Amino acid sequence: MNLDAQLLAPVPEPEAEPLGRHDQLNFGPLADYIAFHLRLAHDASLRAFGRKVGQHDLRPGRFAALMLIKLNPGITPMALSRGSGRDKSTITPLLRDLESEGLIERRPVRSDRRSHVLALTPAGDELLDELSRHAASHDAELDALIGIENKAAFLAHLRAIVDRFG
Repeated sequence: MNLDAQLLAPVPEPEAEPLGRHDQLNFGPLADYIAFHLRLAHDASLRAFGRKVGQHDLRPGRFAALMLIKLNPGITPMALSRGSGRDKSTITPLLRDLESEGLIERRPVRSDRRSHVLALTPAGDELLDELSRHAASHDAELDALIGIENKAAFLAHLRAIVDRFG
């Protein structure tokens, strides 16, 4: 290759590992933001719970919704929304999915035909029993991570966040 061809040839880019690993990223102020770490912790915990249950695509809120419906007979969708910290835009599709999968049913309120309450079906009750066993195991792992002696204070901090901003 002559000198002109060498000068005009493209210079190969140095091979660099693409950024993407957690320990390679510059998080700047995010590194100290509690809300950012709450989100990461929530996502990691949800993924771990999904793996434990064998549902890697486990959608958030299903277990909590089923539990709240079971523990609160006659709960309305609005009360479920408030109790689970979900707004109408997310509770409606969740209830639609649970109903279409035969896990819950809507029952009309006799005194107000426009209203309805929620109830678990036998299939929903069975799924909740299975999820509850996995949730207890998952929560035991979280207890070990946080430290059982720190759990009450940790939960108090989380509840304070919900009370303040919820």
